[in-house]
Amino acid sequence: MTIVINKVAVLAAVLLAAGSVQAQETDMPKPPIAKQKSLSPVIVIAHRGASGLRPEHTIASYTLAIEQGADFIEPDLVLTKDDVFVARHENDITDTTDVAKHAEFAARRATKIIDGEKHVGWFTEDFTLAELKTLRAKERLPLLRPNNVQYDGQFEVPTLAEVIALAKQHKVGIYPETKHPSYFAGIGHPMEARLVAQLKAAGWDSADAPVFIQSFEVDNLKRLKGMTQVRLIQLMDAKGAPADGAAPSYAAMTTPEGLKAVAAYAYGIGPNIAMASDGTLIAAAHVAGLRVHPWTFRAENFFLPKSAWIGINPRGHGRVSAEITRYVEMGVDGFFTDFPAIGVEARAAANKD
Repeated sequence: MTIVINKVAVLAAVLLAAGSVQAQETDMPKPPIAKQKSLSPVIVIAHRGASGLRPEHTIASYTLAIEQGADFIEPDLVLTKDDVFVARHENDITDTTDVAKHAEFAARRATKIIDGEKHVGWFTEDFTLAELKTLRAKERLPLLRPNNVQYDGQFEVPTLAEVIALAKQHKVGIYPETKHPSYFAGIGHPMEARLVAQLKAAGWDSADAPVFIQSFEVDNLKRLKGMTQVRLIQLMDAKGAPADGAAPSYAAMTTPEGLKAVAAYAYGIGPNIAMASDGTLIAAAHVAGLRVHPWTFRAENFFLPKSAWIGINPRGHGRVSAEITRYVEMGVDGFFTDFPAIGVEARAAANKD
């Protein structure tokens, strides 16, 4: 019994440390949904690539997502010491690379306050691109996705340029997220102009470019609005507020007045799926002219409402396809998933009805 308890405790600690874990829905009966039409054709967004099957933010993960039919691949963007965009979930690379095994970088372990939270580890802004390229990616959730561990140590940290080249080669879009833009600006590494310049160089700076730029911050998107025609997405979480203090809370941004204000600078919203579970936010956003791209559909029971579990193993796969279909029927205009093949099939099933 002690062993079981310890395993559960370790799993919980790892998952909580992973960050951006969506709020869990309760096992309450779901009310009948009012089917709505999306404002745009529904897109499947590969969340950090096919991250349920390969270590996230690697070319291997993005390539598998493309093979599985994703319309867009998502690189979270952070900056290096020499101002190169690389794809990592966070600038803290302790849990997503083998940096801790590199004795030559041991002295770079640091303690930093990022968006009001204390982080201890290694950070991209303290490494040049050449140094980062000596590291190798590893699975961020090894207890939840043990099959992915076999790929640890095989893949480099990709640059945005490499992700763009891959997307262009396969004729899919990219959906980059600017991570902690206020923090990076505060340490002398502003993101906006660099990102716009790179997209322009790729020929992707128009309103119909296969690009969405997303951010949990507000002023970051407003600055981008003045620099580019690329479509912008305001991310929202079930709790908290934008780190730049530009809004009192994400909840306030979901009111009719809040959504109208978002529509002045953004093309759509990316809410935590728990925020859109009954369709109300989807309908309200559509009234404001905003597209809705909720995050993140994951196959593991741990991330699903209890009513969608199959079995009792948290790492076992549940009925995520049915959940995606339900949201598509509620009118979402796209959705993020760690399992693009499941997302593509679920979208097709919803569109048959």
